[in-house]
Amino acid sequence: MTDFSDLLSDLLKADNQQSARSIQLVDAKGHDAWLAGQPARVRAIVAAQKFRGKPHDIAILPGDRDDEWSVVAGVANIDALGPWCLARAAESVPEGVYRLTEGSVGAAALGWLTAQYRFDRYRRDDSPVGARVLLTSDVAWIAPTVQLGQAVALVRDLVNTPAADMGPPDLEAAVEKLAAPFGAHVTTTRGDALEQGYPMIHAVGKAADKGFAPRLIELHWGDPAAPRIAIVGKGICFDSGGLDIKPSSGMRLMKKDMGGAAHALALAQLIMAARLPVRLHLLIPAAENAIAGNAFRPGDILASRKGLSIEIGNTDAEGRLVLGDALTRAGEEKPELIVDFATLTGAARVAVGPDLPALFANDDALAADMAAAGGEVDDPTWRLPLWDGYADMLKSDIADINNAGEGGFAGAITAALFLKRFVPDDTPWLHLDTFAWRPASKPGRPKGGEALGLRAVFRLLQHRYGRTG
Repeated sequence: MTDFSDLLSDLLKADNQQSARSIQLVDAKGHDAWLAGQPARVRAIVAAQKFRGKPHDIAILPGDRDDEWSVVAGVANIDALGPWCLARAAESVPEGVYRLTEGSVGAAALGWLTAQYRFDRYRRDDSPVGARVLLTSDVAWIAPTVQLGQAVALVRDLVNTPAADMGPPDLEAAVEKLAAPFGAHVTTTRGDALEQGYPMIHAVGKAADKGFAPRLIELHWGDPAAPRIAIVGKGICFDSGGLDIKPSSGMRLMKKDMGGAAHALALAQLIMAARLPVRLHLLIPAAENAIAGNAFRPGDILASRKGLSIEIGNTDAEGRLVLGDALTRAGEEKPELIVDFATLTGAARVAVGPDLPALFANDDALAADMAAAGGEVDDPTWRLPLWDGYADMLKSDIADINNAGEGGFAGAITAALFLKRFVPDDTPWLHLDTFAWRPASKPGRPKGGEALGLRAVFRLLQHRYGRTG
């Protein structure tokens, strides 16, 4: 298997006037003028390739010598390149070295990198495509862009890996691998200590094979005197639905139910690589929601780390249970901000589709900052309300709260309201109900595991802690 993250730094290089093919950018408004200035043979070749200057249009142009050729690429606006403007070019051109004829690569460098992502752990590629290297004069942007690309690749790799090879111990190994180069400290709670201290994590994962036993994985990094932030990621490595078993169609993609953990890991990597001046606390409750004679049941009453009793209305609403214990633990350290990522509800996908993570926040200013940050980096989220009027849907006759709302209404909101019960009232909190999956390919974004909301949260943190370079 090729470790794509290791290759990324070779795909974006400083322009020292080395030999390279040129890429000329054209948008629709400038297409006619550009075409009019081309010789007849170029116009004929452009017409044959149906190039109109639309976004993601690509054409190969001949040079004056037999071995000369260049690329023309259509973009939405040559004066404001977005992350995906060069992605189709990176997917389409032959291996080699390229540079823009004019202008700055800017944000489009990210799509150039992510377009070349491949997940080849389980298959042999009989027709590999070599690296397409982009030269840039924006030298200061190379390292942070590569770091973003590596974070996106990490999410994709973790989510694309089947559950047999991405269980709780594999997530633990991924955290330890991440921690090593940054000198971060990792602790893992499992076994009796987990059952006593984090009873909901234990209950969700106790039916799994012993080799996939549940655990809470924590990472600490940074100056203890720096502002403390907590990043929490749902790590359900496979979700059968438990005794409220999913149909086979619903189980097909459940390897991605640890997508929240993948996002949290990738965000931690970005924070540490950028050396943001924070005290980072990463928490990943990792479990497999399996079926066995000791599986937790509908109607059971679970204890929680916070002391609330939870009636189980549905064993397929397990993600909020493991997050509840993890959020309680995060709050005990009194962070100034808590962010959680979770592939939590199908209701969020019905509401906003696969591309937009549903965003919940207990602080309006924080939500506004998050929306602005997402707009800056073309990584949008969509805020849904933490509507307290729906809290009654989670009432239980025999426990403090039920884990599944009644009536099937407002599923994403009631799930967020459940989580809110485990967040300190005075702590700003963001909850992203993300899909972590791309059902159809787009330029720079292949079908499969995907980072959605990751770059937006990182930009928010950069603004909040003073480093946006």
